[in-house]
Parts: sequence; C-alpha cells; structure tokens
Amino acid sequence: MQASKRLTEKVTWVGKVDWELEMFHGEELSTARGSSYNSYLIRDEKVVLIDTVWLPYDKEFVRNLKDEIDLQEIDYIIVQHAEIDHSGALPELMREIPDTPIYCTNNGKKIIQGHHHQDWNFVTVKTGDTLNIGKSTLTFVEAPMLHWPDTMFTYMSGENILFSNDAFGQHYATETLYNDKADNCELYEEALKYYANILTPFSALVKRKIEEVLALELPLNMICTSHGVIWRDNPAQIVEKYLEWADNYQENQITIVYDTMWNSTRLMAEAIAYGIQAEDPSVTVKLYNVGKQDKNDIVTEIFKSKAILAGSATINGRYLSGMGGLLEMIRGMRFKNKKAAVFGSYGWSGEGNKLLAQDFAGAGFEIITEGYRTLWVPDNDELIACQEFGREFVRSL
Repeated sequence: MQASKRLTEKVTWVGKVDWELEMFHGEELSTARGSSYNSYLIRDEKVVLIDTVWLPYDKEFVRNLKDEIDLQEIDYIIVQHAEIDHSGALPELMREIPDTPIYCTNNGKKIIQGHHHQDWNFVTVKTGDTLNIGKSTLTFVEAPMLHWPDTMFTYMSGENILFSNDAFGQHYATETLYNDKADNCELYEEALKYYANILTPFSALVKRKIEEVLALELPLNMICTSHGVIWRDNPAQIVEKYLEWADNYQENQITIVYDTMWNSTRLMAEAIAYGIQAEDPSVTVKLYNVGKQDKNDIVTEIFKSKAILAGSATINGRYLSGMGGLLEMIRGMRFKNKKAAVFGSYGWSGEGNKLLAQDFAGAGFEIITEGYRTLWVPDNDELIACQEFGREFVRSL
C-alpha cells in the first residue's frame, strides 16, 4: 500500500514511488535512483484528480485511491499528458467512474484515444481556459512539446500551486516528497540529467513557455511535478535553472568520449586529457568509455561541456558501434554552440576518424581541428603528441 500524503488543506498526493525503476522510455533512459508517478487529489467544493500513474500500478493506484475517497465523489479528472506513465491507470479508474469528465488539450484527447481506444467524456481546453472548483480556480496553460504535443500545466489559485507535469521533474524516488527534504546534490544531478536527456531538443520552447508563464506574475507557493520532488522551498529556483539550461548551457568543461578495442584509443584519450589539464588547469576534464558506461550520463556531461573530443578505433571501415549509438542519441539532442574534434587508433585503413568528424559535424558540432590518429599501439612519442594535441585543442577554443 502506498500512503497518500497531504500537501495542503485542499491538495493530497496520491501517486506511486517506484524505487525499483532502472530504465525508462523502453531501454532509452537509465533511472538508477528510481522515480515517482505523482498524482494529485484536490478537494474544494468540487473534487479533482490530476493525472494517474504508470500502467503496471493501475490496480494498486485505484485501490489506494478508494481508501482515500469514494470514487463517485470525483467531479473532474485532468490529464495533463497522455504518455503511459501518467495516463496508464486511466482505464482502470474509468471502469469505476466512466462518465466523469476528462479535461485535456485537443492533442491530449487524440493521444489518449490513440493509447486507450476509449471514447470517454472528454472536455478539451486551451491556454487561459479555467475551471472553477469553489474557492479556487484552475487555469490551464498549453505547453506543447514540453515534451509531447499534448502537454499542459494547471495553475491552482488560492493554493498558488503550479501542476507542471514533466517540466521541472526528475526520475528520483523519495518518500519525503519535498525538495527541502531531499539530498540536494542527488536531486540536482537527476534534474539536470532529466533536462539534458529529455528536454534539450525543445530548449527554445522551454524558454518561451517559462517566460510566458512568468509574465502572468502568478504567486507561486509550490510546483507539483509528475516525477520526483515537489518544489516547496523556493520553487522559483528550478525555474531559474531551466532558464539557464535552456540558453545553450555550458560549463568550463571538456568531455572526452571514446570507444576502444585493444586500449590504444583509451591510451590516447588519457594522454589528451593530460595535455588539456596541463595547458589549462581551470578546465574540468572528464573521460567516458561509451562502450561500457551509461550513455545517458555521458549525454548529461556533453550537455554541460563547451567542447568534446570523440575517439574510436576503426573497424570495417567505420567507427565502433558504441560510438555510433551515442551519436544517434546526440543527433536527436540538437545541441547548440559546442565544439569538437576527433581522434583514434587504426590498423590498416583508418577511415573511422574522418567519418566520425563528419557525423559529429552533422549532429551540429563545430569541428575545430583536423583530429589526430595513431597507427596501431601508440608509443611514448605518440602519447606525447597526443598530449600536445590536447594542448592545441584548448588553445583553439
């Protein structure tokens, strides 16, 4: 049983904390710290349920909700986003209260029907539409492509709560719910990872939507997300972070990513890192083996970096598949204002470097040097040359 938690006199959290979750979006996103599926019950003169939980927990969700309230008392359901981790329990719930109005965007109606193939009592809304529930009013704000076409926010007057759906969230399991009760180092690691891997392609839209909401000058006591913590201690802090992250974010960091067959490219990567640090000790340098380490963590580090170096051995006239998988992810991120160069070891043909540079350029990176490659295993002279390549790379930024 998952106990409900009272947030205010009117608002109760009725979601699910998933401590076991390891992967999300199929196998696309690692979630080493679990997640939560946050659903909220509002009791005013009218009773409103905002979002449900992921499909595997549908029966558990409805059973727990029955312990909290007679389902027949629910006047309205708001579905802010139709993705299955938010709407998964909807069919189970609607079997109990089939005529209850479901408020969503027009795109939301289409996608809910596409997922669940039911013609429920939909009420479509757009930005500025309101729902009076007694002493409080709910105002809807469409937020398309943050991160699906149907996404919307809901603002509750009186309580001054923004129900933000996926925006400002994290895949982060916590029983304490609130940002001021969480480990803030872990919290911001997960918030940044979430932004980097999910919202980066929509950064321009993120910036515009936040500015639009801020222009309304709404008082804000709490941001209730759909995943992770509820922001109650200075909730504006995560809004400010999003504005920063959405603005072609970068730190004074260079990330070196490589894939290697017999460690030659690894040796080159480490020598290049040494050269970078020797040339400019103020730069943070991080190294990742893309064949072994978590690609979502690597994407997060690339998001933070002003430049990257990508290395691979040449195989079958190409570069290694681990680098290929990372590149496919990066291409979808649409990173802006980042520089790159390539390096690698080869045996007899050596096309990998050239193709790697072409593909990183195609992914939006500015290739700033010709790159460096080594035949077979680098000897001491070659490693010294790799160090110099690292120095030159820093100087060229």
